Amino acid sequence: MSTSSAPVLRLGPLHEQHLAVGAKMADFGGWTMPIEYPGGGVVAEHNAVRQRVGLFDVSHLGKALVRGPGAADFVNATLSNDLGRIAPGRAQYTLACDDVSGGVVDDLIVYLRSDDEVFLVPNAANTAEVVRRLTAAAPPGVEVVNQHLDFGVLAVQGRQADNVLDAMGLPAGHDYMSFVDTTWRGLPITVCRTGYTGERGYELVPRWDDASEVWDALLSVVREHGGLPCGLGARDTLRTEMGYPLHGHELSLDITPAQARVGWAVGWKKPAFWGREVLTAERERGADRLLWGLVALERGVPRADLDVRSESGDQVGRTTSGTFSPTLKQGIALALLDRSVAEGGEVVVDVRGRSLRCRVVKPPFVEVSRD
Repeated sequence: MSTSSAPVLRLGPLHEQHLAVGAKMADFGGWTMPIEYPGGGVVAEHNAVRQRVGLFDVSHLGKALVRGPGAADFVNATLSNDLGRIAPGRAQYTLACDDVSGGVVDDLIVYLRSDDEVFLVPNAANTAEVVRRLTAAAPPGVEVVNQHLDFGVLAVQGRQADNVLDAMGLPAGHDYMSFVDTTWRGLPITVCRTGYTGERGYELVPRWDDASEVWDALLSVVREHGGLPCGLGARDTLRTEMGYPLHGHELSLDITPAQARVGWAVGWKKPAFWGREVLTAERERGADRLLWGLVALERGVPRADLDVRSESGDQVGRTTSGTFSPTLKQGIALALLDRSVAEGGEVVVDVRGRSLRCRVVKPPFVEVSRD
């Protein structure tokens, strides 16, 4: 007689801190992570980021190091974006695509440290696969190291982010998608001007064992600036308002960069990257479906994986994400729709048997400034 058990969820470096304050925890990408905190929940945390500042623990994100002679050239010949566009000290959004289907294995941030050292931040659930594919393709002398449990990642997001880092004695004010390696109380930290909310902000990468001390100090300063600790629930509503893709929803092995409207993260003129031939062919003929935003025209909230129909009743696509927008106070969604669907038109989303009329728009749904 065989028995089976649920997979064991991984715990981040701040797990005990989250439990101590009563955070609501849930499975996210194989990790037990905070979804929201007591004292207001998702909407309050969302509004804190849009209006002041919020602090996120996103230590579940993957980390990997590619090092050795020609490491940057190797990464450039595999991942989609063109590393030749940036210099050391800069970060870049890029994609690991499948060489056969052109679908997206993962989207990730690349930190270019030198020609011989590249730091990667993939998504939690995809880290092992990204590392596996890079390792299999690496030339002699280039090493790919899975550092998932070596570093934490803390995100300070919102218009008060610079003030928070200033008060901590950390570098702030550097250009978007640039990073600075520094120390705080003798602890090494990388501070990068990135984020997933659309607001001005930073992502801090301390060592795993140092993340707790850094979190406690940051949270104290964030609260002094009217901010809140924020869970992954607010992170999702914030990124959806911006139309930012989430792997497993707007990006997957079945969804290509062109379909998800992230072709800007592909170095089309590069001689080589994973999926180049199939993606170039799709670009030339035009993708048969595209990612659009939907705004509810009546009371109701569209969710992920719902059928989208034309006004005449023909199915024209399916939602990939959906939520209530705390900023707009309306239901919004992202959806992959047939090329026949045009901006400004109306469609109908089937929400548990009820027809919800929505306007087709091009994200972002809200206007923010990260400058």
